[in-house]
Amino acid sequence: MPQSLSKVYAHIVFSTKHRQNMIDKSIEVELYNYIGGICKQSGSAPIMVGGHKNHVHILCLLSRKVPVMKLVQEIKQSSSKWMKTRAARYANFYWQDGYGIFSVSQSHVDRVTRYIQNQELHHRKRDFKKEYLTLLKRYNVDYDEQYLWG
Repeated sequence: MPQSLSKVYAHIVFSTKHRQNMIDKSIEVELYNYIGGICKQSGSAPIMVGGHKNHVHILCLLSRKVPVMKLVQEIKQSSSKWMKTRAARYANFYWQDGYGIFSVSQSHVDRVTRYIQNQELHHRKRDFKKEYLTLLKRYNVDYDEQYLWG
């Protein structure tokens, strides 16, 4: 086959270091747009970027040329540096070391998009830890909770 083709949707999730509530209303839209720009620049078309006070969800169409690890590293590095330039209160902004990535079938893209759009509503009922554990269980991801929260 002379042509390489792919269409892989991914839901990427990671939190701020120690799940500190550093993503406030005054910066969240700019941050999510900035992250979407990094995805786009890396060839991974952003579908939806959102989150809540201490974490981010990214739904994107993965590039076939950039490894996921490199994409996430670029998102975290660039957005962390960017956040620190926004205001003195973000001087100690860091992302956690790890991340979760989950495949999304094309038939569920709209559902995951709505889920990301409604993060504030979801987090009235449960915190990030419970949300993340639910995702891990839904996708049957093996994990050791001892190393999950760093």
